[in-house]
Amino acid sequence: MGKIGIITLNGYFNYGNRLQNYALEQVLRSIGFKVETIIVDNKNLDVPINRKKFLDKIKGKKGKDLIFFSKNKIKKYLYNQNHLNLQREEIFKEFSLKYLSETDFTISEKNIPQDLLNRYDYFITGSDQVWNPNYTSGSSIYFLTFAPKNKRISYAASFGVSEIPEEYIDNYKKWLSEMPHLSVREEAGAKIVKDLTGREATVSLDPTMLLTKEQWLSISQVPSHKPIKGYLLTYFLGNIPKERENLLKDIAKRNDLEIVNLARVKEKIPYLTGPSEFIDYIDSASVFCTDSFHGAAFSILLETPFIVFERIDNSPSMNSRIETLLTKFKLESRLVQNIKSNEQIFEIDYSHVPPILQKERDSSINYLKNALNID
Repeated sequence: MGKIGIITLNGYFNYGNRLQNYALEQVLRSIGFKVETIIVDNKNLDVPINRKKFLDKIKGKKGKDLIFFSKNKIKKYLYNQNHLNLQREEIFKEFSLKYLSETDFTISEKNIPQDLLNRYDYFITGSDQVWNPNYTSGSSIYFLTFAPKNKRISYAASFGVSEIPEEYIDNYKKWLSEMPHLSVREEAGAKIVKDLTGREATVSLDPTMLLTKEQWLSISQVPSHKPIKGYLLTYFLGNIPKERENLLKDIAKRNDLEIVNLARVKEKIPYLTGPSEFIDYIDSASVFCTDSFHGAAFSILLETPFIVFERIDNSPSMNSRIETLLTKFKLESRLVQNIKSNEQIFEIDYSHVPPILQKERDSSINYLKNALNID
């Protein structure tokens, strides 16, 4: 039928990023296309999240609190973290090599291969936060401006923020107006498109949700270090306040659960978990606590009890992404502020979810087929 080039965030440190990329490739192949993910040469995207979080933490220290972070301790911490991040990156690259079709060339705003447009019939930007200016510096690459308009498609693209900074508005308005097929992942994203261009964007499912539980389990892998007893799994991309830490410990103690943290550098073994093990960890968890969009998405797909916490960090709020997801599947009860008893943590009724999921999948696939001129 033809060939599609995907433009997305090429980060080898984020589970959701790798898994949404895999899912979109699989879906596009299932409707008859050859697919490649084009690697974007953008060094800003390769900043390990936890290192940035640590540096933000340091900057926030004042007076005598800063004494604790002596130069030697900072150097040792960053050395250990960088070493672990390199190990983790290799694990994520192994997953990508095994399951993704990534190009052996890169592109950037200043370097577009001469034959690029002849290699692909269409280009799709998405999913993930390809339009988040904090991640991409407002790069035109993610709006496919290098391609003719009739080859440009967005799918479940996310802004990751509720409003666009002033310095990017003119470009975003122009580039969004020139995208013939506009699909975003969140209602907040559709509002941004409407406010900037007057256009109605289609709100589509994240690619991870286009695949079934069985399809995900077929590429899952049991971690060699997974606890034998029940466990409370955590995956927090933002900061973890002491109050939250205490709540997690209390839930674990009350229910005789071990705690497994996937995003903490100081807990080396779980930190070096790959995307395939990530799926199994969620599937087997007694309860999963997260501030991650994809953490919540996989909980729904795998029908695992989960609790959603607000993400706390120094960047603009990203919580609209999870709010759209929970509202769509009528699971607002999984927000931590709505959990009123210990029983409610583990009792979750998923019986209403499959019909909603199927309807949303059909709508999203139909959007793609229409954009790709498939009858």
